Amino acid sequence: MGGFWKRLFASEEPPKERPRFTVVLPWPDDAEPKAPVPALSSAAVQDWFYRLVLGMPGSEVVEWRPQEQVMLRRLDELCGGDRFDISTLPRLPEVLPQLLRMLKSENSDGTKVAKLIGRDPVLVGEVMRVSRSAHYRTAKPITSLQHAVVLLGHDGLRQMVTQHVMKPILQASAGMLGHAAGQRLWDHAERCAHASMYLARGQGDPFEAYLAGVVCNAGVGAMIRVLDQEAPPTLGVFSRSFLIGYVHLANHLTLRAAKHWELPPNVVEALRERLEARSRAPVTELGNAVLAADHLAMIQMLAESNVIDRATPPALQRVDRLPDVLVDRAQQELRRVFRSQ
Repeated sequence: MGGFWKRLFASEEPPKERPRFTVVLPWPDDAEPKAPVPALSSAAVQDWFYRLVLGMPGSEVVEWRPQEQVMLRRLDELCGGDRFDISTLPRLPEVLPQLLRMLKSENSDGTKVAKLIGRDPVLVGEVMRVSRSAHYRTAKPITSLQHAVVLLGHDGLRQMVTQHVMKPILQASAGMLGHAAGQRLWDHAERCAHASMYLARGQGDPFEAYLAGVVCNAGVGAMIRVLDQEAPPTLGVFSRSFLIGYVHLANHLTLRAAKHWELPPNVVEALRERLEARSRAPVTELGNAVLAADHLAMIQMLAESNVIDRATPPALQRVDRLPDVLVDRAQQELRRVFRSQ
């Protein structure tokens, strides 16, 4: 076990300079900062983001303490490998894998889509609710499921199904360590999905990019619930090394959950590459897009929460292989879309 954890952290260099929790006032629209805002390392961004999710302050402690070593071994016993009971995660609608495959084709039969959705009462209710919202309001009321399916279209159905399924899963996190974690995880998921779709456009199915961005932190909520049950009150504020180990286990759970839910193979592979990114860079377009989108969404969340400066750029050195200019444009897109939220 000691050798495993030594290898796990051998390549990680904690950031030497770290921001502190301070309130950063937004600049007026017509003003610019007096000096460029320095970039943070990817490790620093990740550390601060998961502390935000957990409602935990920053820590200057790099090496883990003895009680943290014991706790991480316990978490590995419960969640490492295939030991976590993946069936304890919130259930996905049984029709979802088949529906996602059907929605991959723009030429899929609307009648068949409606018939499949009709097998799940919860999905039926959600489709009807969304189709009657102000965004889709029509002169004549929506009276049938098939009419609602046609009105929403493929893109509307894809995003509706994804949000309906994943939002409750991410928001289910609660307890001593994560009372606000669920909402923060969902806020990150929305931003990550949007950035992933932007970065991967023209490189494959945009819905798969959206789906991969939404689910990339699905294992974090499960880990928070385990921490609530297992972590003693004396554990205190986590060291940076402990948080790295925690995130690694959470990413492994995310990959297992994606397989269990029968998500598209490209999505599963992108999540695998994200899990292994510390030892080797992603090779698929979607893997690179998700990794960069995850980083940008974390920065966006930290800026919106006034943890870091709102003008903080992407890290100068990232694992993804995307052009800097594309990543910069994706960050501007996130700022534009989520500016008022």
